[in-house]
Amino acid sequence: MMKKTLSSECFQSIIQRTLASPSRRNVLRGGVGLSLLGLMPGALQSALATPQAKPSGSPLSFDAVGKSLLDGVQLPDGYRYTILHATGDPLQAGLSEYSNAGTETDDWSGRIGDHHDGMALFYIDAEGRYSEQATDRAVLCVNHESSADAHFLHPRGQTSAGVNGKKFNQFGQWDLGKRPQLEVLKEMNLHGVSVVELSRKGDQWVYRMDSPLNRRLTPESPMLFGAPAAHLNDMNAFMKTVFDPSGRSGRGTLNNCGHGITPWGTYLTCEENWARYFQISANSATIGPKQVAAFKRYGVASQPLKGDLKKGFSQGWHTVSDQDHRFSRWNLAVLKSAPEADFRQEANTFGFNVEMDPVEPTSVSVKRTAMGRFAHEAAVCSKPVAGEPLAFYMGCDSRNEYIYKFVTDAVWNPSDIGGGIRAGDKYLNEGRLYAARFNPDGSGDWLELNIQDPKIRGFDAYRFANQADVLVHARFAADALGATPMDRPEWAAVNPRNGEVYFTLTNNNAVNRTPARINAANPRAYVDPDGKKRSGNPHGHIIRFREQDGLAHSHDFKWDIFLFGAEEDDPRSNLSGLTAKNSFSSPDGLWFSQATGICWIQTDDGAMTDESNCMMLAAIPGELGDGGPLTVKNAMQVGGEIAEGSQDTFIGATLGEARLKRFLVAPRGAEVTGLAESADGKILFVNIQHPGEKTPPLGSAPQYSLESAWPGNQGYGQPGRPRSATIMIQREDGGVVGL
Repeated sequence: MMKKTLSSECFQSIIQRTLASPSRRNVLRGGVGLSLLGLMPGALQSALATPQAKPSGSPLSFDAVGKSLLDGVQLPDGYRYTILHATGDPLQAGLSEYSNAGTETDDWSGRIGDHHDGMALFYIDAEGRYSEQATDRAVLCVNHESSADAHFLHPRGQTSAGVNGKKFNQFGQWDLGKRPQLEVLKEMNLHGVSVVELSRKGDQWVYRMDSPLNRRLTPESPMLFGAPAAHLNDMNAFMKTVFDPSGRSGRGTLNNCGHGITPWGTYLTCEENWARYFQISANSATIGPKQVAAFKRYGVASQPLKGDLKKGFSQGWHTVSDQDHRFSRWNLAVLKSAPEADFRQEANTFGFNVEMDPVEPTSVSVKRTAMGRFAHEAAVCSKPVAGEPLAFYMGCDSRNEYIYKFVTDAVWNPSDIGGGIRAGDKYLNEGRLYAARFNPDGSGDWLELNIQDPKIRGFDAYRFANQADVLVHARFAADALGATPMDRPEWAAVNPRNGEVYFTLTNNNAVNRTPARINAANPRAYVDPDGKKRSGNPHGHIIRFREQDGLAHSHDFKWDIFLFGAEEDDPRSNLSGLTAKNSFSSPDGLWFSQATGICWIQTDDGAMTDESNCMMLAAIPGELGDGGPLTVKNAMQVGGEIAEGSQDTFIGATLGEARLKRFLVAPRGAEVTGLAESADGKILFVNIQHPGEKTPPLGSAPQYSLESAWPGNQGYGQPGRPRSATIMIQREDGGVVGL
């Protein structure tokens, strides 16, 4: 029998009755980790559901979780979760417990950031050094992506002098007026990375308050710029500001989304939608046409605010008065006579992979400019082979952008394990950057972004000055070479069993994907027939490829489409044979378990949310070529008429319910993103990002309607406003997760 579905009213009633019990309110805390003692929604559902027999013949041992619109984390029977930490939790004992009412007066640099995203677990030995072997000590690095719902951080939401007046400057941007300093400091410092030391206590992990390894990387942290030696001076010229007229250093990291782990044991945090935080004040001198073109191509200071601060195009951070340029740096106006005298080039210092040493708190993080500048979503390393170059696979998360690869000049030497930032200098400063072209016959080419290529050197849309210019404006270089525009390339993952590379292509809209604007690697243009009725490729897909001869530095590859997202009742778009137990939309997070080989898929959805909150699925992937050719039939309304067409492509084998199952459904409004696991595969760390995201800005009203109240509605911290959090998932019998 199917599980009983609880209505939101029924679910909330049970929660309130449970929390009313003193034995449930006084939950047991270990460090700052929390044991919820059976308070999980899955446990509550299990108490009301009819027991189910375990599926037979399935490599995935759990029963699929049904779709859910409940405000809690839904897991299969036999699983539980605990919360490791959430937005605002302190890293040091001197800070107050998070109020969840926006009343904090500190600058947030000593608290867990917001919008938890990519993350990685690093084991450490008794002396705090990186360890390849599992130990009872570890550090967890967690990215923090956005301030799109920063109104939760302030007592009554964001305040601004300019919003009600609806003033626009000469660039068509909303004039936000002068913003309060404390608000801006909170919003700035919720970004970056949280590093926390974990200790294993029995079958649980808790984070250690006051550990010397606990720290934050924020938009104010000092950074160095690493670059190829031959182009270092040219690169520095692009980074010159009044903060460092030499262009050798800068400040901070921003909008940290996907991530990567290097074979030598460092963390790569990826700067994604960084372009939205800058603004150009009305007193700017004329900006040259080349810079205007660059701003437009990268979305910097080129789109006006729509009056909704949640969108995050510009938060008005530059309006706060300062003497040390902490705030004026967000203004790209041309104010002085030279680039090193103002911050017109500050945007050039963002959009990179940032390497940090998780076990060395005194090290200075480095932006690896040789890996290119764009909206980085991932930096996933190939399987390391001694004596061979390494490849890092990267997506640029925007519609019609590209998949990239960076190949190191240095060949892998296992003796560099534990080498920290110095090893990063060896591998990540010197190499070659490529963009992917997916051909209609299932082959692919890596196109090198090199100033010596005549197509780049003679590109009319943007005249490159040198190779540093190519790296700083990699999108233009990929345009010039004819790389394949993709449906929002986001996370990448490498299958540890065979080295094949997977990318999520989250979705595309009707402007960019029509039956006349498709290609073999992005073959769908259709109308979602349900209540959302979105057009283009609203449900997204997952592509995979294998390098020629299995060599990470190959220039050629083969590809197919692993899975198409779809709703199970739409035969036109449901090309992967999905059912009610495994249908999904808008794949985003992607990660392979080293312990089990499971491919975990996480969603950031807006097309299927009338039926279910965002989710996480487990897949047993197979391999490239296990399916075959497919002709996709497309139809959608374009310009008032129905446009039709077809596209030949290649699809992987249908997995069925035995090899693809829904494992988790998130609270309302939340995205599921970020995974890590214990070495034995018995604990999954998963991030729940921005629950209640669609809650309107709080404004001045004392009462407001929250879309979500998680995790406070589960007894974690102060109740009320929603918070992002890292959860730990375990089987109740102590077994390996998933299998």
